[in-house]
Amino acid sequence: MPEKRFKKTGPSSASVADQSRLLQIARQTWGPGTTPKVLEPSLVETIYETVTKSNESHRLVTLLESSQYLEQYLWPLFDLEQEPTANKSVLMSLVLMINEKFRERVPAWKVFEEVNPEKFPHFFASVTSTCLETFEKLPIDKECIPEATVLLSFLIHSFNSLEVELVRHEVQKLVSLGIWVNLEPGRLEQELKSFPKLKKYWNALLKKEKQMDKITLARQNNEKSFLYKLIRIFIDIVKDIPDTGPVESSLCHYCEKFIELITDLMCQPLTRRFLVTLIDDIHFTILCSDSSLYSREPEGHLFSKLLDRLKFYCGFEVNSHTGEALTEHFMLSQHYERITSLQLAAFKLFPDLREFSLSTVAGVDTRDSLVRHFSALSPEVLHRIAAYLHLVPPLPDTDLQTSYSPSFLLEILVSHHERRTSQLEELNSMPLYPTETVLWDESFVPNEYFEGEGCFALPKLNLQFLTLHDYLLRNFILFRLESTYEIKEDIEDVVSRMKPWINPEGETHFAGWARMGQPIVRFSIVEVGQPKVGENRPSRVKGDVKFPISKDSVGAEWEGLKKHDVCFLVSIRANMGINDTFSAEKNFATQIGVQYVRGCEVEGMLDSEGKVIEEGPDPKPVVKGDTRTFRVWLDTNQYQQDMERVVRGEEDVYETFNIFVRRKPKENNFKAVLESIRDLINTECAVPDWIHDIFLGYGDPSAAHYTKIPKQINTLNFNDTFLSLDHLSASFPQYQVECTVANPEEQIPPFKITFPEERISVGAKRKLSDDESKPILTVQPFVIENRGPYPYNIPKKNTVLFTPTQVEAIRAGMQPGLSLVVGPPGTGKTDVAVQIISNIYHNFPEQRTLLVTHSNQALNQLFEKIMELDIDERHLLRLGHGEEELQTEKDFSRYGRVNFILALRLELLQEVERLQKSLNVTGDVSYTCETAAYFFLYQVSGRWEKYASKIKSIADKPEGLEAISKHFPFLEYFSNAPQPLFKGNSFDEDWDIAQGCYRHIKKIFEQLDEFRAFELLRSSRDRINYLLIKEAKIIALTCTHAALKRKDLVDLSFKYDNVLMEEAAQILEVETFIPLMLQTPVDGHNRLKRVIMIGDHHQLPPVIKNQAFQKFSNMEQSMFARFVRLGVPVTQLDAQGRARPSLCALYNWRYLSLGNLPHVMESREYMLANGGFEFDYQLINVEDFNGVGETTPTPYFYQNLGEAEYAVALYMYMRLQGYPPDKIAILTTYNGQKHLIRDVLQKRCARNPVFGLPEKVTTVDRYQGQQNDYIIISLVRSRHIGHLRDVRRLVVAMSRARLGLYILGRVSLFRYCKELQPAFDLLMKRPCSLHIVPDEMYGTDRPVSCPPQSPVVIVPDMSFLANCVYRDYHSRVHALQAKQSLVPPPPPQSTAPPQREEAMEGEQQEEGEQEEEKGEEERGEGDSTQGRQDDDKASSEEEWQDKEDPPGEQEGGMEVVQNTLPPSPPPSPPTTSGSMEQ
Repeated sequence: MPEKRFKKTGPSSASVADQSRLLQIARQTWGPGTTPKVLEPSLVETIYETVTKSNESHRLVTLLESSQYLEQYLWPLFDLEQEPTANKSVLMSLVLMINEKFRERVPAWKVFEEVNPEKFPHFFASVTSTCLETFEKLPIDKECIPEATVLLSFLIHSFNSLEVELVRHEVQKLVSLGIWVNLEPGRLEQELKSFPKLKKYWNALLKKEKQMDKITLARQNNEKSFLYKLIRIFIDIVKDIPDTGPVESSLCHYCEKFIELITDLMCQPLTRRFLVTLIDDIHFTILCSDSSLYSREPEGHLFSKLLDRLKFYCGFEVNSHTGEALTEHFMLSQHYERITSLQLAAFKLFPDLREFSLSTVAGVDTRDSLVRHFSALSPEVLHRIAAYLHLVPPLPDTDLQTSYSPSFLLEILVSHHERRTSQLEELNSMPLYPTETVLWDESFVPNEYFEGEGCFALPKLNLQFLTLHDYLLRNFILFRLESTYEIKEDIEDVVSRMKPWINPEGETHFAGWARMGQPIVRFSIVEVGQPKVGENRPSRVKGDVKFPISKDSVGAEWEGLKKHDVCFLVSIRANMGINDTFSAEKNFATQIGVQYVRGCEVEGMLDSEGKVIEEGPDPKPVVKGDTRTFRVWLDTNQYQQDMERVVRGEEDVYETFNIFVRRKPKENNFKAVLESIRDLINTECAVPDWIHDIFLGYGDPSAAHYTKIPKQINTLNFNDTFLSLDHLSASFPQYQVECTVANPEEQIPPFKITFPEERISVGAKRKLSDDESKPILTVQPFVIENRGPYPYNIPKKNTVLFTPTQVEAIRAGMQPGLSLVVGPPGTGKTDVAVQIISNIYHNFPEQRTLLVTHSNQALNQLFEKIMELDIDERHLLRLGHGEEELQTEKDFSRYGRVNFILALRLELLQEVERLQKSLNVTGDVSYTCETAAYFFLYQVSGRWEKYASKIKSIADKPEGLEAISKHFPFLEYFSNAPQPLFKGNSFDEDWDIAQGCYRHIKKIFEQLDEFRAFELLRSSRDRINYLLIKEAKIIALTCTHAALKRKDLVDLSFKYDNVLMEEAAQILEVETFIPLMLQTPVDGHNRLKRVIMIGDHHQLPPVIKNQAFQKFSNMEQSMFARFVRLGVPVTQLDAQGRARPSLCALYNWRYLSLGNLPHVMESREYMLANGGFEFDYQLINVEDFNGVGETTPTPYFYQNLGEAEYAVALYMYMRLQGYPPDKIAILTTYNGQKHLIRDVLQKRCARNPVFGLPEKVTTVDRYQGQQNDYIIISLVRSRHIGHLRDVRRLVVAMSRARLGLYILGRVSLFRYCKELQPAFDLLMKRPCSLHIVPDEMYGTDRPVSCPPQSPVVIVPDMSFLANCVYRDYHSRVHALQAKQSLVPPPPPQSTAPPQREEAMEGEQQEEGEQEEEKGEEERGEGDSTQGRQDDDKASSEEEWQDKEDPPGEQEGGMEVVQNTLPPSPPPSPPTTSGSMEQ
C-alpha cells in the first residue's frame, strides 16, 4: 500500500524563537514556583499578538495551553474592569485556550467551575459582544476572519456542553422564547396562536420586561437578538461572495463553521425549540442556497454538503415543542393541509392562480408543477401571496414594488409547499456499500490525520437526540462512514499492490500481485428480479465474477469464500506508466485511475455445471481448472441508480470491472450491522417507557433508577449473596437489621430481605439525627429445600465477601429499572455482575436474561463464573463464535446445548428405567419422554402420595421415625446414594431426606417433560430455535453478534426480560442499543424490565479508527458515558483488590472514593517487596539515546530507541533476578514502540532460555481489561505529551500492575501536565533513577516497608543497566558452568541496536500495522465491531510467531538452566549506533 505521509516539517527558526520566548515568559510568570497576583494586560496582548501573527500559531497555542496559561494565569486573574482594548486580548486568549482544550479533548470548563465561577456570566456576555463586533467587520477586514472563526468554535463548544450547568445557564438565554421577538409580526402571531400555552408565557415575558431596569433590559435585549444579528451578518457576508474569482480560504472556513454552529443548534432539542422557527422565518437555508458559494467548486463543496445537512435537520420530522416524533402519515396530512389552504387562498384572492386552485393536490404539489404555476406571476403578486402566508412582511401601502427578487420569492413558495421525499424513503433507497464518490470524498471520509480543527459534513453524537429515528440515523451514517474508511484503506492496499499500469495502446495491465485481490477475467449480470409491489428497484440482482486462482494456500483462501461474505468489484483505468512514481500527496483514485467501486455479497462458488455449491457438512465437489466463478448478490438500490445513468447515456459500470477484492472476515461485518440498524429505523422499535426520555437525553436523569420506579419490589431473595448475618448487617449500615429468627444458630444464609417502604433520595447518603431511628430492615433466613441425597444435589454457594457498595449494586440490579455500576480497576465488576444474574435467576425463574459484552474474552470470563454458581446448566446458552475459548470441557454453544440436552435425555430415561426396575413395574416406560410422564403420573406420584399420607399420620408417634425408612418406596432406587440414606437421628431430619429424594425423582420427570419437544422436533435447526426461545434462561452473546443476528432473533419471536452489559463503557452507542431491541414489542410496549450496565467511563472508550469520527463526531462516546454525563445515578464500587495500596494511589484519585480490600493490605504477596528493587514502583527518567528521543518513521508511528532498550534491559535484569516471564508484561502507548520493543526482545532474548520472552508486549489500549504482577511501561514521547494526556489512558496504564510498576519516560515533559499531575506528583516523590538491589532475588522475604539490607545500586542511564545485565549474566553462567562442568560459552559479541527487518515484498507487508494515535484494535465478529480484539491468542498468533517454551524453564528462575548452553550468544551492551528503522 502506498505510504500515506503528510508533510511533517519541523518548526521554522522564527517559530522556535517564539516558542523559546513564550516558554521563558511562562516559566517566569505563571510557571511552577511562581504566584502571579495581577494579570498584566500588556503581557497578554504581547502573547496574543505573537500567537496570531505567527505562521505556526497552532504550535504556540498548544505550548501555551500545556503550560497551564488558562489555569494558572488568565482565568484566576481575570479582571472585569480592564480597558476595552486589553480586554479583547484577554478574552480572545481565554477563547483560544478553551478551544485548544477541546481540540486536545481534555476538560475545558473545570477551571471555570472551580475558580471564580461568579465571573463566568460576565465573561460569556463579553464574548458574545466581541462576536458581534468582530463579525460586523467582515468580510472587509480580512484580518478579523481568523478571530471570527475562533469565536465560532467557542460558541460551538459552548452549545455542545449543556451538561455543564455553568455553561448551560448562559447559552439557554440565547435560545429562549425571547428570540421570537425577531420574528415577522404576522408569523409571531401565527405561532403563538398555534401554541396557546406559549402565548401565556409570551405575555408573562412582556410583563416582566416592563418591570426591568434599563441595564437589565438592555442586557436581555442583547441576549434575545444575539443569534438573529449573527445570522443577518452571516447572510450579508455570504451574499457578497462573488460568482467567480478568488475566494479567501479562511472566509470559506468561516462560512463552514457558521453552518456547523446552526446545525448543532438544530440537532439538540433544548437549542432547537424556538430557534427553528426563527431560522425558517429568516429563510436562512434558502438564502444560503442562493449564494454563489453554494454552487462554487471546489471552494464551496464542503459548504454545500454542510448546508444540505442543515436543511435536513430544519425539516426534521419532530414537534420541536413537545419532542414528539412525527409519523409519515402526519407529515403527509400536514403537507396536504398546506397545499389545500394555499389553493383556497389562491381561489379567493388571486385570480391568476385559478388553474392552480382547481387542480388536484397530487397534480400540483411537486416542485416542477409549483414552479410552472407560480413562475409566470409578477414579483409583486408573489410577494402578496408570500405575505398572506406570513412568509415575508407585507408590502407597505406606499410601496408598490417588492424589494425581493422573483427567484427568492418563488423559491420560498415552492420550498414550503412541495412534496418532500420522506426520510425513511431516502434511507431505504440508500446503497449500503460505499462507492468511489464517497470513498475519496474527504468531506465525508476524512483522512486519518485529523488534528481537531476544521469541520465535516458529519453528524455528531452528543447528549441529546431529537427522536429515536434521529438517534439511529446518526449512528447509521457514522457507522457506515467508519466502515467506508476501513474499506478505502483495504482497496487502496490491494490496488497499489497490483500495480496497474497503462500500455501504449491505452490498455490497463497489472504488474503486481495481492493476496486480497484478483484480476477479473469476466463479470456478467445473470439475474435481475422483478420489483416488489410499491417499489421501483429490482427485488434482487445477481452476477457472476470469474477470476484466476493459484494452487497454493492463497488459492484455498479464495475458494474458502463463504456465503454472505462481502467483496468489492473495482474498475481501474490506469493513468500511470509502469515506471511512474506514485505521490502520496495527490488523490489516490485520480492517480491510479479508479473509475468505479461496487460492493457485492457472495452467494457461493459455481461448480462445473454452473450451479451454486451449497455449504454444508458434505465435502465440496472438486472444481477443475485455474479459474473460479462466484455468484454474487449486488445492491439493488445501487444497481437501480446505475441503470438510470445508463438510460441517460452514461457508461454501464458493470462492463468495466477488472479487480475483485475480498476482506478479512473479522473486519467484514459492517453490512449486517447496517442492515440491523436500518431494520430498526423501519420498524416501530419501542424503547421501554421508563427509560425512553433518559435514552434521548430529556427529563429527570434519575427517573429510571429503582428508587424512582413505582413498581419497586420490597421483598427480595438475596440467595447466597451474604456469607453471614454480620456480613448482611455491615452491608446495610443505613438500616437497623431485625432478624425474624432469634436463635443465632438459625441466623445463617440464605436470606430474604424486606425493605421498608420509602423513597430513597438518589445521591449523597442522608445522615440521621441523634433522635432519629434507622429504618428497619427485616431479614428472614430460610433453608433451601433438600434436592436429593447425592453430592451434586448440594447447591453451589458464593464465596465472595461483597462490600456494602457491591451489595447496593446487586440490590439495584435486582430491582426493575436502569442500573449503572461504575467499576474501577480491580473492584470486582464481574463478581457483582454474576451475583446479579444469579439473584434474578432465583427470584424470577420465569424471566430470561441477556448477558452482553463487547469481547469474547470478557464474555467467557463472565460465563465461567456463572457456571460456578447455583444455576442449572441446562438454562445456560452461549451464542457466537467465542464459545470454544471457554475454559471448560462442556459445550455451551447452540449445537452443544442441543447435544447436551439429547444426551441428558438419554441419561434421564435410563434413570427412569432404573426406577421402574426398583419398583417392579413392567412395560417399556422409559422409551420416550411421553411414556416416562405417564409412568410418573400413574406409578411414581401415587406411591409417594400414599407414603407421605401414611408418614404424616404417624408423625407424632414413636414409630414414626422408623416408618420413614421402613416404608420409603424408593429405597432400592437410591441404593447408589451415600449410605445410610436415612440417619435415624430425628424425624424431621429423615423426613427432609425423604422429601429431598422425591424432589430428585420429580426433577427427573420435570426435565423430561421440558425435553419432550426435542423428541417431536426432528431437525437440528428446529431444536436450536426451541432451545433459544424456550429453554435457555441466561443467554450470553457479544454486542456484535447481537447486531449480526438481530433479524433472525426477531423472526423467531425471541423474548427476554433483562439485559446486563459488562464493559458497557467500551461499547459503541448503537451496539449498546441493538441488544435492547432484539424482540418485537407487544401492543407497542417493550417487555424489558431491567437494564444493568457495568463499566468504567474513566478508562478507555470504544476504539474508532478514524480520528475525525472520533474527535469531530464524538463517535467514541458510549451510551454508558453519555448516561453518566446526563447525571443518571451510578453506584461506584469503592474497594479494589488487584494492586498494592501504593500502586492503587497512582490512579485512585480519579475516582470519588476508591479504597482497598483487606487482602491487598494483609496478604503475604502484597506485604513483601519486589526482589532486586528498592521500590515497588518508580518513574524512571530516560534522556535522549545517542542524541535522539522520539522518532516518527511514519506519521503517528512513534518510537523511542532509548526507552525500548531500557525496557528490555530492565526485563532481562528481572529475569536474572528470578522473575518468571509470564508474570511480566511490557506496555507502551504507541504501536511503533511496541514493534520496536519486540524487535529488541527478538534480538536479545528470544532464543536465549535464560531470558525468554515476557507474557505480553502490547499497547496500553489493547491491554485494557487485563493485568499482570509486574508491568514495565514505555511512555515514548519526549517532545509533546501526545495522547497520554487523555487521563483515561493514564488510568488504564497505571492500573494493570498488581505488585510492581516501572515507568520509563521523559520526566521533564510529563511532570507538569495538569491532567496527569496527581499521578506524577506521587511518582516524583521517589527518585527518577532506577534503584536496584542486585544481591536480592525474586521471592525475597523483605517487607515492602523496609529498606533493603543489601547495597542499592543507582542506575543513571540505560547503558549502565545494560552493562550490569551483561556482567551479571556472564558471572552467573560461568558459575553454573563451574558447578555443572559445562563447556564455556561462546565469546561475547557486540550487538548493535536491532534494525527492523525489511518486510518481504508482496503479502508479508500486508499484515503490518500502522499507528493511530487513538488506539489500534481490529474489528471482529465475536467482539464489538469497533471494539478491541481479544488478546487470548496474541502471544502465539500475533506477537511471537516463532515463540517456543525453552527447555527446562517452567517457573522462570536462573536455577532452571539445563545442561546445555544457551542456543544463542549471550547479551551484550547496546552500541550507540543510530535509531531504529520502521
